[in-house]
Amino acid sequence: MAGRINDDDVKAVRDAVPIDAVVSEYLQLRNAGGGNLKGLCPFHDEKSPSFQVSPSKGLFHCFGCQEGGDTIAFVMKIDHLSFSETVERLAAKAGITLRYEEGGYNPSHQRGERIRLVEAHKAAARFYVEQLESPEAEIGRKFLAERGFDQAAAAHFGVGYSPAGWDHLTRYLRGQGFSDKELIASGLSQDGRRGPIDRFRGRLMWPISDTSGDVVGFGARKLREDDNGPKYLNTPETAIYKKSQVLYGIDLAKKDIAKSSRAVVVEGYTDVMACHLAGVTTAIATCGTAFGGDHIKILRRLLMDNGSARVIFTFDGDAAGQKAALRAFEDDQKFAAETYIAIAPDGMDPCDLRLVKGDDAVRDLVEPRTPLFEFALRQIVSRYDLETPAGRAAALDEAAPVVAKIKTGSVQREVAVQLAGFVGILDQEYVVHRVNQLAQWARGRGGDRRGPARPAARGGAQHQEVQAPVTPSGPALNLRSPAHRTERELLKLALQKPELVSPAFDAYGADEFTAPPYAAVRQCVEEAGGAEQGLADSREYLVRVLEAAPNETVRNLVTELAVEVFHGKSIDETYAGMQLVHVRLRAVDRRIDDVQSSLARLGSNVAPDHLAAAQNEVWVLQQYARSLRGNGAAAL
Repeated sequence: MAGRINDDDVKAVRDAVPIDAVVSEYLQLRNAGGGNLKGLCPFHDEKSPSFQVSPSKGLFHCFGCQEGGDTIAFVMKIDHLSFSETVERLAAKAGITLRYEEGGYNPSHQRGERIRLVEAHKAAARFYVEQLESPEAEIGRKFLAERGFDQAAAAHFGVGYSPAGWDHLTRYLRGQGFSDKELIASGLSQDGRRGPIDRFRGRLMWPISDTSGDVVGFGARKLREDDNGPKYLNTPETAIYKKSQVLYGIDLAKKDIAKSSRAVVVEGYTDVMACHLAGVTTAIATCGTAFGGDHIKILRRLLMDNGSARVIFTFDGDAAGQKAALRAFEDDQKFAAETYIAIAPDGMDPCDLRLVKGDDAVRDLVEPRTPLFEFALRQIVSRYDLETPAGRAAALDEAAPVVAKIKTGSVQREVAVQLAGFVGILDQEYVVHRVNQLAQWARGRGGDRRGPARPAARGGAQHQEVQAPVTPSGPALNLRSPAHRTERELLKLALQKPELVSPAFDAYGADEFTAPPYAAVRQCVEEAGGAEQGLADSREYLVRVLEAAPNETVRNLVTELAVEVFHGKSIDETYAGMQLVHVRLRAVDRRIDDVQSSLARLGSNVAPDHLAAAQNEVWVLQQYARSLRGNGAAAL
């Protein structure tokens, strides 16, 4: 096994890779004030951003689900990597060569599994690109040319070719140091009679990257009639490739999606290429599967659901395309963005449209026109004979439950009115009432968690009361308590601006913090060497505080306090002094009360020397409290 990564190298990686740059590869960040950034949390579903990043501290924290930590913790969590795998990946990004405590430099066979699989795909992508120049790949180059893609376009999207032989890629990757086990695990090779053989043979190859830009899979297009496989063959599910969690072109489109708050969802690899080359650089596609919930999560983090966000689906005009549009509408409510459908008049996909009518036609196609809900409802009602009462009733029975799924009441009513027009029912209020009934029934059944639970029917099956899922909120704290608010501010100062509270803070005991979670954080600061350690290197100081946390709950509270904005308008020595004085003054007052209460309980049974000592302590404390009230921080 490889030894432990050198601590200095881990620190160098933390310092070299800005946390905002890493997080921005997965979600859109906006200014949150106080030098912090905010976005939609990638670790739980939310409608408004509660995920904050502090570039100056190198930390993130979600105030919704309480996840938090540094750059390494973020990558570990979001990509499901081990600590060493994460450090290795970030080190490669920063160009840092890692040292190991045992065994010197890290040999390739000791690298983390995910990194090895990504490296195998990266090598395979280079191999396929080189093979596209071979005489055998003429059929692939012709396929691209016939669809309007020249050599520059192929290079931009990394399109390649897999040779028709049994094991060309397998032998190449073996020569690069990859084991047969790794090649099988990557999905690039598969078991043959005499050992591993290439999974993709004689096909045009599109590399599929994740949001961070790592190649994690391939899409392969059949070129020859004697190929008995499917038209498109994708990488199988692997440790790094989950087809429901990847979007082709997301690595190229993510910046423009975030910038324009718009995404265009197309059906195939060539459609993505055509859109991007026509200037629609927000186009992405699913990889051999229907557009679903996990895809929505990826887009929502980039779109930020800011009210003006748009998602445009460009499905083919055939039956399969219409079916895909209806499936997309089933998940429509998971978007805060508005969704639209775009279908070319002749039913052409963007690739064909660009060939026949040019780039302008592609750009014009994806301009939002028809809301997805309208398209879906029209598709439903078109299957019925609306000339008859029975046909209209049947169409309403199928379409009304779809409208009832719309969560926003005003939007639901508006769409219900439109549905009445689609079906041809003059009594709009009847349709609105019908939709509202279905929505209420769905809420009672648990279809909408926001609604009340239906009471259990007597003598029948009992309906369990439906409650909203409980979001972890961290340690129980009463923030209405002035004491807790002040203690929180003081801890935030000790973590974020230690120069304002040192060295006074380091003389405070954990017992001066009335909330147990805050006392735990104070203890962490002490074990990290005190707030004074933050004067020399604030990032390393925070790392030490986090490492001192006894459990995940305290660790999450540390990150929360390290990124939370202050309540004061001017965060200076005066403000810091006020927090120091208030926390100390309350601690002194509590001690006075404790001593006096103890004397009162003992009454006449107290020993004279004990009584004298207690009375003296009370007098000293009262003088100290008077000085704190009169002189402020100067009395500390």
